[in-house]
Amino acid sequence: MNKHLQKLFDLRLKAQEGGGEKRIEDQHKKGKLTARERLDLLLDEGSFQEIGMFVLHQSHNFGLENQRVPGDGVITGYGTINGRPVMVFSQDFTVFGGSLSEAHAGKICKIMDLAIKNGIPVIGLNDSGGARIQEGVASLGGYADIFLKNTMASGVIPQISAMMGPCAGGAVYSPAITDFVFMVEHTSFMFVTGPNVVKTVTHETVTAEELGGADAHASKSGVAHFTAVNELECISKIKKLLSFLPLNCEDDPPFLPTNDPSDRMDSWLNEFIPENPNKPYDMHEIILSLIDDKDFFEVQDKFAPNIICGFARLGGHSIGIVANQPQVRAGVLDIDASVKAARFVRFCDCFNIALLVLEDVPGFLPGTEQEWHGIIRHGAKLLYAFCEATVPKVTVITRKAYGGAYDVMNSKHIRGDMNFAWPSAEIAVMGPKGAVEIIFKKEIESATNPEDALELKTEEYRIKFANPYAAAERGFIDDVIEPKSTRKTLIRAFSLLTNKVDTNPKRKHGNIPL
Repeated sequence: MNKHLQKLFDLRLKAQEGGGEKRIEDQHKKGKLTARERLDLLLDEGSFQEIGMFVLHQSHNFGLENQRVPGDGVITGYGTINGRPVMVFSQDFTVFGGSLSEAHAGKICKIMDLAIKNGIPVIGLNDSGGARIQEGVASLGGYADIFLKNTMASGVIPQISAMMGPCAGGAVYSPAITDFVFMVEHTSFMFVTGPNVVKTVTHETVTAEELGGADAHASKSGVAHFTAVNELECISKIKKLLSFLPLNCEDDPPFLPTNDPSDRMDSWLNEFIPENPNKPYDMHEIILSLIDDKDFFEVQDKFAPNIICGFARLGGHSIGIVANQPQVRAGVLDIDASVKAARFVRFCDCFNIALLVLEDVPGFLPGTEQEWHGIIRHGAKLLYAFCEATVPKVTVITRKAYGGAYDVMNSKHIRGDMNFAWPSAEIAVMGPKGAVEIIFKKEIESATNPEDALELKTEEYRIKFANPYAAAERGFIDDVIEPKSTRKTLIRAFSLLTNKVDTNPKRKHGNIPL
């Protein structure tokens, strides 16, 4: 064989072996795939083109000059998923524990530059022990270089981070800047400081799982948008997410033809809302009845479950759904729900994904805990997000739309394009009972039977104000619709709005109340 080709084959083989058989075996024992195995599962067969296979670190400290593996602990390149192009990097824990060096960071930055220039999503499969300590500030500089690229790519191309192993210290901030974070249960962790440091500084005893495992970040912090029981499921969910997203901010989301009739009607919706306005119901059932093929991909399902966010299709077109969940805290807006929904709305607006809002909200959650932790500021984030969004926005009020929460949930007043209500909708400053107790306070107190007087006035108020017709009279509601016809109405509305053009004033950027 030609000696030049032989050298190429030898170097490629060395790069593909990563940290060697023993370390690959250790990786498998932990229930983890190797960096290359992950890419094989993620990308279409035969589509991967590697970039930077022969990159080596340039450090000569602490004997590192004698430990040089081609690729330097990260595999970078491009390929396709379901025929659509993506840029990828996959950290290799078998090489220096996947630690980030200057050369390692340079490879990631290179593919991110290519992604931005060519309008292609970036997927990062993270499995790293953090900065390569032997390189000192050079590795820290490498992280900062990546952070800048993440920020420049934000809103330009979708960025997805999958945590396949540990992620600590400064390393957590790159995934945090990206659009969506996936975590694998029991094998991936994220924390600014690990359990040992926490114990030293705060004297708290906590395990890695409790501090920064998948469940902690999915249900408590909201850092993780999706969790998976294993890496196979994680990769499958990444592919599912991508199926709803455009390649970049100038692209349209992919269209997927459906056999689900656009005029399909579910008659049971007409009787679905309970007669008792305080009785809960599951908003998921309404969502599934409206969308194509009952295919709903929920985002952050374990965090702030009083609001539902996720992707679906209507008439083949991708949409983002934001819906109050009466089954949890009566669907009230609190700090976590506001922040969760605001971020989701802004993502959809970045990438031309129309928004459907299903509303049943009694207001913002009262109490000292919420006030002192900034419900005003955090609630304003959701208000800001809807006001700012220029994509098609359609609202359906199924039941309660009270107070400021009515305004916030994509009302006509903040540029909602089409606003519909079911006959069961109650659009008012507050609930009938609370309103009557204020308006008729003296009259009720002086009545022979205050309880009967309260009930009578409450019913009068409900008839006069707690309905959709006062709002419809003023044009705040475009139509009061029969619930069973909602799917047909929505598909028509979004079809009308396909070529919608809306603009915001010229500025560097707005100042969202962070």
